[in-house]
Amino acid sequence: MTANCDLCKLLAAPPAEVLVWSDERLAVVLVDEPGYPGFARVVWRAHVREMTDLAPAEREHVMRAVWAVEQAQRATMAPHKVNLASFGNMTPHVHWHVIPRYTDDAHFPNPTWGAQQREHDAAAIAARAALLPALRAAIIENLQ
Repeated sequence: MTANCDLCKLLAAPPAEVLVWSDERLAVVLVDEPGYPGFARVVWRAHVREMTDLAPAEREHVMRAVWAVEQAQRATMAPHKVNLASFGNMTPHVHWHVIPRYTDDAHFPNPTWGAQQREHDAAAIAARAALLPALRAAIIENLQ
């Protein structure tokens, strides 16, 4: 753990509403990103900067979790597309963003950090947020 790393701090004491699943090596958390219910991160527990710093079996473990989250999002939330990204420019700690995307989301077809294309659709967001309990259950089932 690194004291000044936001992800290390999060994993040290993750709030119950954020933590979906974890094992000794990684955790799956939901991200409170306005307009994007179901946005998840797969976070490696040890403070490691790059995927290639991990052993091959560890890399495979991370990616199996990423794919399990994507599969759960697709099955429960029916997005138009799922965006997978591993940046770490601001937080150099291995983690993957798994983001369900919809043609009516505020940024589509741009990335979620890109230029907003339209206003958020409050009714669509509320309907997607209502699917979060099912998403949590699907992620847990996929990772068991």
